[in-house]
Amino acid sequence: MLYLKKIIPFILMLWLMPAMLVAQNNGQQQQSREELERRKRELQKEIDDANEQLKETKKSTKESLGQLRALRDKISARSRLINNINEEINFINGDINSAYRDVKTLQKDLDTLKAQYALLVVYAYKNRSSYDMLNFVFSAQSFNDAVKRFQYLKQYREYRRRQADNIVSTQEQLNKKIQSLESQRVKRSDALKTEQDERNTLEVDKKEKDEVLSKLKGREKELVADINQRNKDAQKVQAAIRAVIRKEIEDARRKAIEEETARRKAAEEKRRKEEEARRAAALAAAEKAKAAAAAAANNNTANNTPTPVPEKPAPAKTPEPAPEPEKPAARTENVLEATPEALALSESFEANRGKLPWPVDAGNIIEHFGIHQHAVMEHIQVPSDGIVIATNKGGAVKSIFDGEVKSVVVMPGSGYVIIIRHGQYFTTYVRLQTTRVKKGDFVKTGQVIGTASTNDIENTGEVELQIWKGVTKQNPEQWIRRR
Repeated sequence: MLYLKKIIPFILMLWLMPAMLVAQNNGQQQQSREELERRKRELQKEIDDANEQLKETKKSTKESLGQLRALRDKISARSRLINNINEEINFINGDINSAYRDVKTLQKDLDTLKAQYALLVVYAYKNRSSYDMLNFVFSAQSFNDAVKRFQYLKQYREYRRRQADNIVSTQEQLNKKIQSLESQRVKRSDALKTEQDERNTLEVDKKEKDEVLSKLKGREKELVADINQRNKDAQKVQAAIRAVIRKEIEDARRKAIEEETARRKAAEEKRRKEEEARRAAALAAAEKAKAAAAAAANNNTANNTPTPVPEKPAPAKTPEPAPEPEKPAARTENVLEATPEALALSESFEANRGKLPWPVDAGNIIEHFGIHQHAVMEHIQVPSDGIVIATNKGGAVKSIFDGEVKSVVVMPGSGYVIIIRHGQYFTTYVRLQTTRVKKGDFVKTGQVIGTASTNDIENTGEVELQIWKGVTKQNPEQWIRRR
């Protein structure tokens, strides 16, 4: 009996330990698995978008940079997808190893429980006589001891019943673990097959990319001419944008000067009027004193009294103007934020950094901000003042923030160019086919301002987004939200 009392807690601990370990392991891996699934969906969407773009560019009669970009994007996304699948396989292998260990542990636990239960059954068989049980109870030296012995026998019978239940429960867990193990093995097999299929497709994409690249390199003169023409067009657009921004700065500075001049003139006029009023009051007081002195002189003459000499009135003191209340220090001296409305718009624009919407409903970035290597001729550096987004032909182009339209012009090679001011910030939309706004219009976030131009060579729509802070270019990808 004493032996059973000592071993019961140990048996219960062994029985609960596998479940505790499994729960802890599942909790640690759940977040990683969800992240893998999310990345897998995103990568698959990137591949689908690249395929759709490639499908459109292939409608052209000859190879284009759009085809090369679409193939490279697809290859990059598929390579990352393969890495994602390999990470998933690693997780599955971990699950298989864990399930295999659990199966072995449960089998061992089940054998132990069966062996212990067999000992209990044998002991119960040997002590099956009711006389032995009664003798065990009534042989106690006191009533309390007899009650304890009776409770012990009751707990012993309950423990034996729980042991039987544990055996059944452990057997069920073992069966489930075996099924889970087989399921994980099937899942790993499917993942390995998917990974191999993706690798085969990747090789096909790489061959197609090499073929397109080879044909494009054969048209180097044509590509160089296109680069030079694009650079000239971009310089004209940049000059136009800078001219608009400088005009806004000059207008704001001139307006600030005019307001300051008007304020000073009003203050000077106010001081002049106050001085005239003070002089008039002093003159009236002097006249009044003079009249009083004359009246007193006449009265004294009639009474033969010497006329007192009137005292000269003291000059009136000019009160000093009250000091103007100090204004709170402004966050910037930028004249583009001279008005409260402009300042509020700038602050709101800055608060939405990284959260601004895209100017199109669907599309992907085909040219990034800054200087980068040409897609075909890697020895040539290509500058970009913004980001170029490939979208549907004639797709709607929308304002990414509230603001006022400051310029709508047509630039050769760049289509319509729309410049919208947001305080000290400016957003510029280049390569528009049509426009729906004019200079002076106030637009809201998401309002359609035009349509994307069509790239006839690549058979897609295009729009370029630029963001300026004053005369300084910004990277639009740091301002718009991620997709």
